[in-house]
Amino acid sequence: MTLGSMARHIEELLASGVERRLFPGAVWAVGDAREVTSQGACGVLDPCGDAEFARPMTVDTVFDLASITKILAAWSCVGVLVEDRRIGLDDPLTAYWPELGGHPLGEATVRHLLTHTAGLPLRANLRPLYGPERAAIERGVLHEGLRHPPGDAVQYTDRAALILGFLVERVTGAPLDRYCREQVWEPLGMRDTRFGPHPAAYAARCAPTEWDEETGSRVRGSVHDFSARALGGACGAAGVFSTAADLGRFLRYVLDPTGAAPAGPAFGGEWVRASLRVHTDGLEPHWGLLWFPPLNVTPAEDLWVHYGFTGTAMWVSPKRGQWAVLLTNKIYYSRDREPLMEVRDRFQEIVFGC
Repeated sequence: MTLGSMARHIEELLASGVERRLFPGAVWAVGDAREVTSQGACGVLDPCGDAEFARPMTVDTVFDLASITKILAAWSCVGVLVEDRRIGLDDPLTAYWPELGGHPLGEATVRHLLTHTAGLPLRANLRPLYGPERAAIERGVLHEGLRHPPGDAVQYTDRAALILGFLVERVTGAPLDRYCREQVWEPLGMRDTRFGPHPAAYAARCAPTEWDEETGSRVRGSVHDFSARALGGACGAAGVFSTAADLGRFLRYVLDPTGAAPAGPAFGGEWVRASLRVHTDGLEPHWGLLWFPPLNVTPAEDLWVHYGFTGTAMWVSPKRGQWAVLLTNKIYYSRDREPLMEVRDRFQEIVFGC
């Protein structure tokens, strides 16, 4: 398929999604290790808002990435620390939190967290469980009971990346948002990528998400995820805002860590190669290190993806030398995931042929 034909198919797909009210708008980009090869935008920021926010989406619209934070923050920073030998994949968590000795979570390893096999509880609203203080939330998450022994099953949970974020802070002594900015985003020239809270000019570029009953308005420029809200806007599981252009810079580096980056972050090809392979042999579904192959694709296809609850997605395939980004604010209309998954699957088929 030529680039022109691919772009037309993508534009038709996303225009149909806007017309069917699956999302108000979308931004997409496709590229290789050197450059963006095709990109576009459709729809509007806020179809029910005033004239200021009913304007068309553009390729520099900012999105709440939701769980893609797990890659841009937790995965990236852990990779920096693993390659610097400050974290070991098979270290038990007691190596970093001695107070977890005798507690089931203490036997879990960093690899268990990265593969969602630690046995952690599933998603839960942190503030009602543990109180409003950050220290109490961290203590509560670390001491919560497990659903199953580490290594027994794959069960996706935000708590894994949440704990990885705590681990980065514990090892470095730096707040997660500052460590991400200094070690990964700034070196890659990702100037529009940040945790909140956001200044007004930046928030005005953000695609709004869900209706907030408390404020009587759309969530715009502040994080949708309640775990990130409870932790001041920044955590390993959610809270990062970014653009398609910045994600393209990041994914180009993932494809070629030796390539032309302003000043590459400390993780490199070794971390990428270790992450983009299956670490859950004998278990289903397959997982790499926080990346996973799409359900309709075998690991042998070498296509890896991560999705965000707000309506975001990004793919990378070292074998093909390709990456892709699809950003929507589908949560604006509904929490129903199925219609958007159909769009994502078709977008993936157009770009990667599988």
